Amino acid sequence: MAVKIRLARKGRKKVAFYHIVVADSRSPRDGRYIEKIGTYNPVTNPATIELDFDKALGWLQNGALPTETCRAILSYKGVLMKKHLLEGVKKGAFDEAEANRKFEEWMKQNEAKIEAKKSGLEKSQEETIAARLKNEKKVNEARAERLAKKQAELAAQAAASEAVAEEAAPAEGTVEEPAAETPAEDKPQE
Repeated sequence: MAVKIRLARKGRKKVAFYHIVVADSRSPRDGRYIEKIGTYNPVTNPATIELDFDKALGWLQNGALPTETCRAILSYKGVLMKKHLLEGVKKGAFDEAEANRKFEEWMKQNEAKIEAKKSGLEKSQEETIAARLKNEKKVNEARAERLAKKQAELAAQAAASEAVAEEAAPAEGTVEEPAAETPAEDKPQE
């Protein structure tokens, strides 16, 4: 019986969520499994991985073969590195204390990479938000400028129409005198 460490899909359509399981290679993808050793959520950025380190290491040492994706996950979490170092201890290349020191050093470097990625993502997200706000302010200023211009034009039209209305209508309290008629003598006769 070949034992594999692989992913079993869960979650709804377009929102994938996986269980990392140890299963017989002949069983279906989402079918029966021997043991669940973790979860993997690729939807988040960076992907969320929860893994029982000791169980995964134990299964690898007993001969379980990971699929390509699970191999990448196990490598990311350091399980494959730990297995490699423990095999070096078995062969006598170095002692267990040296293996633990190397593993701790590797884990610190890996955590630094992960933190750098997370901070880079946060920074790029903040820059994107700042750029959107800047563009939105420009658009709002342009709208306010157009609105002020339109209101000034309407106010000028209203003032002009009031001036025309005042010229056409006589002022209250004033009496218009009739135009003086020219004497008949001045008029040419026909």
